Amino acid sequence: MSVSVLAEARRLLAAAAAEYRDDPEARRQVEEHARRLDEPLRVAIAGMVKAGKSTLLNAIIGEEIAPTDAGECTKVVTWYRHGTTPKITIHLRDGGSRTIPMRRNDGRLVIDLGTATAEETDRIEVEWPSKRLEDVTLIDTPGIASLSSDVSARSAAFLTPDEAPSEADAIIYLMRHLHSADLGFLSAFHDTVVGASSTVNAMAVLSRADEIGAGRIDALLSARTIAERYRADATLRSLALDVVPIAGLLAQSARTLRQREFEALQVMAGLGRDERERLLVSADRFVRTDVGIDLPVEDRSSLLDRFGMFGVRMAAVVIRSGCRDATDLADELYRRSGMEELVRIVSDQFRSRADALKTRVALAALGAIIRRRPTARSSELAGMIERLEANAHELRELSLLAAVRSTSIGLAPAETEEAERLVGGSGTSPARRLGLPADTPAEDVREAAAAALRRWRAMVGSPLLDQAATEACQVVTRSCEAMVMGLAPESVERRPLRLVLHPEPPVGGRDDADEPSDGREREPHQEQ
Repeated sequence: MSVSVLAEARRLLAAAAAEYRDDPEARRQVEEHARRLDEPLRVAIAGMVKAGKSTLLNAIIGEEIAPTDAGECTKVVTWYRHGTTPKITIHLRDGGSRTIPMRRNDGRLVIDLGTATAEETDRIEVEWPSKRLEDVTLIDTPGIASLSSDVSARSAAFLTPDEAPSEADAIIYLMRHLHSADLGFLSAFHDTVVGASSTVNAMAVLSRADEIGAGRIDALLSARTIAERYRADATLRSLALDVVPIAGLLAQSARTLRQREFEALQVMAGLGRDERERLLVSADRFVRTDVGIDLPVEDRSSLLDRFGMFGVRMAAVVIRSGCRDATDLADELYRRSGMEELVRIVSDQFRSRADALKTRVALAALGAIIRRRPTARSSELAGMIERLEANAHELRELSLLAAVRSTSIGLAPAETEEAERLVGGSGTSPARRLGLPADTPAEDVREAAAAALRRWRAMVGSPLLDQAATEACQVVTRSCEAMVMGLAPESVERRPLRLVLHPEPPVGGRDDADEPSDGREREPHQEQ
């Protein structure tokens, strides 16, 4: 169905561009959003200063291409796109641009603005040949609540502009603790023109989770407990889909582990437990010259910089448990960092919904343009937006998911929780929608989907439900129907779905006596 949603959105934007042919600025904005529909999903990484944004981006891509120091380039919005060859372009506010040479320092990409200042630079674009960037563009933003008001203003102007669409389709927001500034930013993002996407386009990350409890080996367990508490916070729940704890530094270093680092970590793992624990009491003690370990201070200092105390402890534990080469160690450290879970959730919630998220942003932006610059056909264009939102099931799922997490939909708590899961609140795969393990046999998934469909169809006809609850049940029923159809054996005929540009008839609105039933419930694949 996503192809139909994009096709209808393109037609709508084309009609709007024609309507604004005599208004160059409005036409430019409409055409920009039409181009965005054909681009990869734009996901911004935001957070307060030193929240670990660049480190997270490096961990996702698997290379150290985002600077993590406090240089001038970290004060500028930086786009990371897929490219066949590496390329760095500086775009200036006066409209000019220039390509700068590629340079690495100790394996890390160096981005040098040269004579340009952060104030003169509009954005930096880095093209990089990474599979992780083929279907998503990652955008690294300057720190929120920075001591420099200019730095904070750049992030605010990009992510939460006044009366204009954000250039990001979705956001991963990093926080070390749940601070009032974090809630303030997420609320501001929610209130932007494209914030109509509400909860469905924001993800919160409890970053630097390895620092909890002074880097103890059980730091991530403590972080998961804190994340669970944050998930239950009503305000944060209405602003973000999930809260995920990660050890970003460990994930970045695991993806870029070097052989000499593995050998140094082997030396650490070879120490006796008491000797190792004495050495890891503090960072200062770890890099002292008089601790009596056959590992140069420079190597220990490098390990501390790359892995942190938590990472060194974790690596020693993994090696002592039987890990014998750098590849196995890298894989295990990455798994324990929490990054696999974050990547899975981002894929489930953002990548799998890319077309719907981009369409929703385009429709919200077009609606804002119509309100600011009305024309003779404004009401007609607004009606076309409403019809597309009402008939495209993917968009109705996003609306219901946002409503479930921010308001009451008139259902009992258990039914509300199931509704949220069935429309993809925990992931868009059939197993996750149904609350089943990922390795559940296909036949069991089909049976669970059919049972959910029967249950929600029966609820739709309940006279005890108000209009909001009935509409919610209709959306959930359509989601269940789509699952049953998608899970049907290959021998079952699948008829293509058609996007109908008029509101769906209300359930129970026809006279059943006009269309006699044979008393049998039709399966979804038998319906047009």
